[in-house]
Amino acid sequence: MSRRPKQAAVVFVIAFAAAQLVRPERANPATEPSRTIQAHVGTANGLVAVLDRACRDCHSNATVWPWYTQIAPASWLMAHGVTKGRKAVNFSEWAAYSAEQQRLLLHPETRLSARDIETICAATHHAEANGSNR
Repeated sequence: MSRRPKQAAVVFVIAFAAAQLVRPERANPATEPSRTIQAHVGTANGLVAVLDRACRDCHSNATVWPWYTQIAPASWLMAHGVTKGRKAVNFSEWAAYSAEQQRLLLHPETRLSARDIETICAATHHAEANGSNR
């Protein structure tokens, strides 16, 4: 191996190691159960289970931080995504939203199954029919 590639490899390793010192916050704020989407729509209709599976990590205070979120730059990307997701909609803070804000806009890249979509639609129609959008 010539000298230039060795130097580049050393610089890369040092930069990668130094990047590990920049640690983003990976906190899960405390959640008041009465403010969550579960408290407002219930769990019987399956909506909460679908949202929990497909959306929880970026759109609630119950983020599961996988092992790779300890390693930069994945840690930075995940922390940024969670912060952005929680700002867009936070199912742990559902009570803070107006009825208009509670209309769900899901990301198309979540790849919900046809059954998941039916569950969400049925729950939404049921909530609207019963006037339970608070």
